[in-house]
Amino acid sequence: MTFSVKRALAIFQKDYKDISKNMYVSFTAIIPLFMALLYGSQGELTIDMQYIVINMTLSLVAAFIQCSLIAEEKEKNTLRGLMLSPASTVEILAGKGLLTFITTIFIIAVSCLLIKYEPENVMVIAIAIILSTLFYIGLGTFLGLMTKSVMEASVVIMPFFFLFTFSSYALLLAEKFPILKAVEYMPNTQLVELAREVQSGAGIVDVWTNLIVIMIWIIVIFALAYRIFKKRMMD
Repeated sequence: MTFSVKRALAIFQKDYKDISKNMYVSFTAIIPLFMALLYGSQGELTIDMQYIVINMTLSLVAAFIQCSLIAEEKEKNTLRGLMLSPASTVEILAGKGLLTFITTIFIIAVSCLLIKYEPENVMVIAIAIILSTLFYIGLGTFLGLMTKSVMEASVVIMPFFFLFTFSSYALLLAEKFPILKAVEYMPNTQLVELAREVQSGAGIVDVWTNLIVIMIWIIVIFALAYRIFKKRMMD
């Protein structure tokens, strides 16, 4: 079956109408903007502080919105109908991820203006943020398929919010607790490390290992989400 842009866009339009009526999800999505405004008013920020806002956006917008969209479909018992429609699995996931992707990139762009983040190499940072957004959309899809309602999704997402927003600070304790060195390979930590390198003048050749690690996370999470999605079709 060939990929149908028309079917994917139809799913996108449906999700846009659904989320515009959900004030709870909409309000959660703009929290990073309030945080960016607050941080931006404090003057010059370090890379770590700037990326708290960016990683918060990825967790609260990319992961949470996607999780909520999937969970809402399950709560309304409409996901089954979507699965049985002519749309393929890829079309469904692409259609449902498009709204989340656009919203996340928009909020990150506005947040960067508010916190006055000006990377030395915009192209490298843009690639890294796009890849990171894809990972968090995959995470949201996976968690959404594991939950039964939007309320449950909002609870399930919270541990991941704290994990992927603040876990990079755990490296400060890595010498005392060696097990925390594993945090170094998490996608949010890789994004911060990449940003530090770029701010020091590094190009895409110098940060390719960080991008590869993030891409591995993308492959793993989408493989899990795809497997769960197909399993739900068979249930």
